Amino acid sequence: MIEKLIFYFFAAALIFSAIRVISAKNPVHAALFLISAFFSSAALWMLLQAEFLSIVLVLVYVGAVMVLFLFVVMMLDIHFERLRAEFVKYLPVGVIVGVLIILEITLVIVNSALTNNKLQHKASHAEGYSNTKELGRLLYTEYLFAFELAAIVLLVAIVAAIALSGRNKSDALRQNVSAQINTKAEDRLRIIDLREKNKS
Repeated sequence: MIEKLIFYFFAAALIFSAIRVISAKNPVHAALFLISAFFSSAALWMLLQAEFLSIVLVLVYVGAVMVLFLFVVMMLDIHFERLRAEFVKYLPVGVIVGVLIILEITLVIVNSALTNNKLQHKASHAEGYSNTKELGRLLYTEYLFAFELAAIVLLVAIVAAIALSGRNKSDALRQNVSAQINTKAEDRLRIIDLREKNKS
């Protein structure tokens, strides 16, 4: 009974925080509600005996990624008024995606109710069971291709983010390959006669 109460509490906190992430007008408040959503998700994973994922979620996302988000929001000069003005333009796409997600969740719930395919509560793991070891074994055996594919997607996202961040900056340092190839020695080196300079 206590476990159910804890589950419902953190599930409600997760839903509330997720709604506030997209409805908060202040971006700093939205980032803080996202931190709350991460904490609630970590608590739910702890109830599912996924201790490693729960700790990693808190350490990586809350401790690093969200702090980076807050620094970006507070330090960069982002025109949030202009972004909010364009909200109506992207509203139809957002509504379509939201309806599709709701339909998918509804189909899963209805299918589970009609087939009586209810999840059975698993017994506690045996002594000496390592959640981290089991996760590593699955990642590098059964899901190795998906794991490597996700790494490639993240690498492409990092390169794209770096390229987009310096695209419109006039003072950004860039490498001009054609200018480097066509350069001449006299363009790079100038010989000064110090004796002539001292005479003058």
